[in-house]
Amino acid sequence: MATTVISAFNEFLKETVNLDPEDTKAARQDRDNLRTRIQGLQTSVDYFPALYTEADINYGSFSRRTKKRPLDDVDMFFCLMAQGATYNDYDPNNITLTLSNTASNLYHYTNDDNETISSIKILNKFKRSLENIYQYRNAEVNRRQEVILLNLINKDWSFDIAPCFRTVEQYGTNFYLIPNGTGNWKKADPRIDKDRTIAINQQNGGNVLDVIRIVKYWNGRATMPSMGSYLLENIILNYYKYRTDCSRFVDLSLADIFSHISSTVYQVVPDPKGFQGDLNTLTFEQRISISARANQDYLKALEARRFEQDKYEESSIKKWREVFGLEFPAYG
Repeated sequence: MATTVISAFNEFLKETVNLDPEDTKAARQDRDNLRTRIQGLQTSVDYFPALYTEADINYGSFSRRTKKRPLDDVDMFFCLMAQGATYNDYDPNNITLTLSNTASNLYHYTNDDNETISSIKILNKFKRSLENIYQYRNAEVNRRQEVILLNLINKDWSFDIAPCFRTVEQYGTNFYLIPNGTGNWKKADPRIDKDRTIAINQQNGGNVLDVIRIVKYWNGRATMPSMGSYLLENIILNYYKYRTDCSRFVDLSLADIFSHISSTVYQVVPDPKGFQGDLNTLTFEQRISISARANQDYLKALEARRFEQDKYEESSIKKWREVFGLEFPAYG
């Protein structure tokens, strides 16, 4: 219950949208413990790939602080020593890794040609090794064959674990290679996404993250097809990329964001890393539906703002409940 729009949004963010600080703290501790346990596998499991632990990295929305409730997954890269392996660079989403060092542990994960490294074989090795780690319920390779899903006992969140390689720096830059789902590898670099999110958020007074999380909540409501979380993040980050005016009062930003989504959902949204091409793979029918909903809620947001400016707090809160549903605090 709230008597002002400001208090309603503060309560909504704290109790419904943003992650519980205690869950965040516990998940980070679980993540650190898991990293230590997996690093220990290379000395306790036969032929486990040698790890390049200095290059390990966390990725995903939990790492970027753009994850909304519930906290359901935590993403981790585990970097492997390449031990002389080389890669081609013809297709960023279908890269072949070739190994000439037959003494390397990686030789156990080559295809029938005894040369190219199979990402699926490495995923399965991680899976089998993780199944015996204490305090974890089960491990499985996800259906896209890109990561291992590791579930914990008595916890709501799981871990998405991606074995990877980091390339040698060339021309001042390098990147990661992760499983692509078909046995080969693809380019990735979570550092670019994280640095971009931090820079745009700081440029806007630290206020963009709440906007991203609350719009993700809106996106998850059963009022339209949902956009992919990463696509939505980039639509919002692109909006603020050359701006500095994101308000600490989230409701002041929402009308403009809904309007932006309504038009941008029809457009190309480039991958900021340059690896995936167009992030917007929505069908035309999905774009129509999302655009229509965003436009409707843009108009409702404008109406809610007018009510608030005229001191009709109750009417404004009721209008915001039409946008966000009954989880949004009622007036009173």
